[in-house]
Amino acid sequence: MAEQSIISPENLVYSESDVMTGSELHYCPGCGHGTAHRMLAEAIGELEIQEDVIGVAPVGCSVLAYNYLNVDMQQAAHGRAPAVATGIKRVLPEKYVFTYQGDGDLAAIGTAETIHACNRGDNFLIVFINNGIYGMTGGQMAPTTLPGMKSSTCPMGRDVTTMGNPLKISELVAQLPGTCYVTRQSVHTPGNARKTKRALKKAFQYQKENKGLCLVEIVSNCPSGWKMNPVASNKWMEDNMFPFYPLGDIKVPEKQTNGR
Repeated sequence: MAEQSIISPENLVYSESDVMTGSELHYCPGCGHGTAHRMLAEAIGELEIQEDVIGVAPVGCSVLAYNYLNVDMQQAAHGRAPAVATGIKRVLPEKYVFTYQGDGDLAAIGTAETIHACNRGDNFLIVFINNGIYGMTGGQMAPTTLPGMKSSTCPMGRDVTTMGNPLKISELVAQLPGTCYVTRQSVHTPGNARKTKRALKKAFQYQKENKGLCLVEIVSNCPSGWKMNPVASNKWMEDNMFPFYPLGDIKVPEKQTNGR
């Protein structure tokens, strides 16, 4: 009889988080959403808060997030996730509440809900996926689309003289007294994914300490919307997205001079 290999806790390198449901992801090949989900799931699992987490998923590529995360989830209308999360957190203040939103959802139709939740300092986490485009609905220009970047609604590239400048949401909300922790990360390499997980864990910890609203922006790629293969899209992101949306902490509690 052939000898069977036995995996023990001592030599186990990686196992899927129990916070992931195991359902097959619907995202396009190479998309960063799947890795972002995994980092969020691992952060929740390592903090041992799975039974106390409530997520809110609005419309967009992430609309089916509730199929992949084994936590209580609530669906929200397009752009309204921060308003729904505010209600949940105020009714159930002992719960860990987060929203998971794309840039079209959060920075366009949901701008008001985002800004006012941040300004009020509502004590929950916003996970913000920024790929500079409307991924789900056809690759249209988003508020985060870079100057000169092409989309289905600006095929010649974004012209800031007629279409305005991109919104740097993280820098914008970091100025508000209600925000506690604002950071911009990515998931395109193992090292960056680990940094993102650490940021998510910090945000949940700050929520436990009732410090105010946390926003973790994850700059991601959109191979389908950008009309590139996954490898090329990651390279384009490094060369173009990161210079405009630099990675790193923007606001941390230790550096606050106003607010909580």
